[in-house]
Amino acid sequence: MHRLGISLYPEHSNPQDDFAYMELAERYGFSRIFTCLLSVQKDPQEVIKEFSGFIRHAHDLGFEVAVDTNEQVFDRLGATPGNLDPFKKLGVDIIRLDGHFGDTGDILLTRNRSGIKVEFNGSCNLPLSLLVQRGADSRNMITCANFYPEPFTGMSEKRFVELSASYKAQGFQTAAFVSSQQSNTFGPWQVFAGLPTCEDDRHRAIDLQLRHLIATDLVDDILIGNAFASEEELATLAAVDTTRTTLRIELDPGATAEEREVLWGYDHTERSDSSDYLLRSSLPRLNFRDRPVPARDAKTEVFHRGDVLVVNDSLAHYRGELHIALRDMPNDGTRNRVGRIPSEELFLLDYIKSEYPFGFVR
Repeated sequence: MHRLGISLYPEHSNPQDDFAYMELAERYGFSRIFTCLLSVQKDPQEVIKEFSGFIRHAHDLGFEVAVDTNEQVFDRLGATPGNLDPFKKLGVDIIRLDGHFGDTGDILLTRNRSGIKVEFNGSCNLPLSLLVQRGADSRNMITCANFYPEPFTGMSEKRFVELSASYKAQGFQTAAFVSSQQSNTFGPWQVFAGLPTCEDDRHRAIDLQLRHLIATDLVDDILIGNAFASEEELATLAAVDTTRTTLRIELDPGATAEEREVLWGYDHTERSDSSDYLLRSSLPRLNFRDRPVPARDAKTEVFHRGDVLVVNDSLAHYRGELHIALRDMPNDGTRNRVGRIPSEELFLLDYIKSEYPFGFVR
């Protein structure tokens, strides 16, 4: 089950705004909060007072709270891998390790008596399975990728997939960040170009960023890295179907009621005998054996990648099948074009594998 989260940075905000944002996010079903202690340079007692109140309110609303830390944060708070009392006083649920304490220290952290989870940096190639072999408690270990304030420094698609796939294969829960597109957002540092994990997501609409991470099938929890996202963005994310890859469609104005039924009335699944030319969902044809789908003129001799098609009466045995073109293919008159995937979303087609479900945003 995927979870959605927000990020808050109390040292750059105020309790009234933070609490209001928490309450808004909770109404839309968000359940995780990320915050950062790396940039907080205050006296330890002041940190505990400020952040413990913030975390208590988050807990009252049902949020799980992660704090970003490193060795310097531990030193400032007087914590060690064997003594997490300062973090227990804060009330944190998850300690995210931006840095490390060596194998022995990291293993000890996972065996803490405070019940605090240890979140390892999913943007690094860490030998977590080896730590488990040497005594780390895998039940207390999760991962979360970095976010990247500086433009053009976010993770490449290839590297993100490599590392995330490795941690998923080892059985670890994963998390990553998307970025609000609101102006005047902020994070822990004085950089304001968004806070995504993947560079290619930096300027995408926030729901497309989420649908991208869902499509990879490698991310459990998705967090908005910068604060504050708008209510519209929170609502948009809450409305995303996180059970499958979903794509927007630019609907053909001539699309019929029957064709729209094919689009949104079925649970589409790519067939196991995949084609290089098209994605193919055969389930709708079972209900169109005796129902007409009149041929319509697509006004093109060639269908292009991203064209969404429905088989018409000219090929009655397959009538009602839904296809999405993956490469140029001739229009032989047996398929009606009902719309097309927007160009900025075509990359999502690469994630729809054999026997994987997919759908369309209404």
